[in-house]
Amino acid sequence: MTLSDMVDSPAEDVVANLTPDEIKESLGVLTGWDLVDGHHLHKAWTFQDFISALDWVRHAGAICEKQGHHADFKLGWGYAEAITYTHQPEGLTRADIALATELDSIEGIDMS
Repeated sequence: MTLSDMVDSPAEDVVANLTPDEIKESLGVLTGWDLVDGHHLHKAWTFQDFISALDWVRHAGAICEKQGHHADFKLGWGYAEAITYTHQPEGLTRADIALATELDSIEGIDMS
């Protein structure tokens, strides 16, 4: 199964937990995302300043609202971090892969 297949899966498949092989395949395509405790995805971005990091989080929040799937964010001067996993069922699903892909697509922010 390709990443685009995972992102474009039917709604009932989006909330099914990924298998270890599907997680491994996804990590091979997602740039800079780490699997933490076999449970969630984490990525950190660096920016030129606080305002740029805040602007990125605003864009990321809009993506989360659009997808109806919300990451946890950490924000500070010159950095932002995202953690994503699905609460029901507990673990990683295709929704997390779709969200990670969209977060990576944010452009126009002054990153360092």
